[in-house]
Amino acid sequence: MRKLLLAVLALAVIAAGALFFTRARALPEETFAGMEPDAENGAYVFAAAGCASCHLAPEATDGPLSGGQAFVTDFGTFFAPNISTDAGAGIGDWTDLQIASAVMNGASPGGAHYYPAFPWTAYQNAEPQDILDLIAHLRTLPADPTPSRAHDVGFPFSIRASLGGWKLLFGQPGWVMEAEDDTLARGRYLVEALSHCGECHTPRNALGEPDTGAWLAGAPSPSGEGRIPNITPGGLDWSEAEIED
Repeated sequence: MRKLLLAVLALAVIAAGALFFTRARALPEETFAGMEPDAENGAYVFAAAGCASCHLAPEATDGPLSGGQAFVTDFGTFFAPNISTDAGAGIGDWTDLQIASAVMNGASPGGAHYYPAFPWTAYQNAEPQDILDLIAHLRTLPADPTPSRAHDVGFPFSIRASLGGWKLLFGQPGWVMEAEDDTLARGRYLVEALSHCGECHTPRNALGEPDTGAWLAGAPSPSGEGRIPNITPGGLDWSEAEIED
């Protein structure tokens, strides 16, 4: 009996330790120390990051970031939340650090993990100044009281605490491609961080880990309709002007 109790206690300690090391963490208080927000650059970051493409209402082409769009995946259906300036339904009463922690760490103000359907996995590689500027721009946008819709995710993926382990294994910051000069580094920043191209255009394994060996080489569409295209050199035979368009 004593051995059983010791084994249970040991497992409890291990579980508590695992939860401690994989808990959702806010960014350090000094993240934005010495920085001043620039809403004009924030508008550029907003466009590069494609915030409106997910957070506008379904079928909307303009308006408040009231959320509601559905994203079907192998793990369930995720619904983009309201990120408008509404203090109740949106993020109007969040601090800059709380918003940045959500964007860069996938951590909610209440300490919960966000699913990587929200591409914090890419945004964590962004420069804090760009994120601060993005927040300044978001604060200029209209409020909307539409409540966020709950995700439709079944067990065991509905256990958000398990996302801490996923983060530890697959959600660490870092670049996929090498950049030999400033121009390539800038392009990499846009592709891998702000525009998060790899989140859709790279295939994933059964646990949702991106296959970096097939980086940007195309992937099955989660909706089951069509295929997300290969946008690697040679995989996408477009001119620079066509890509720009």
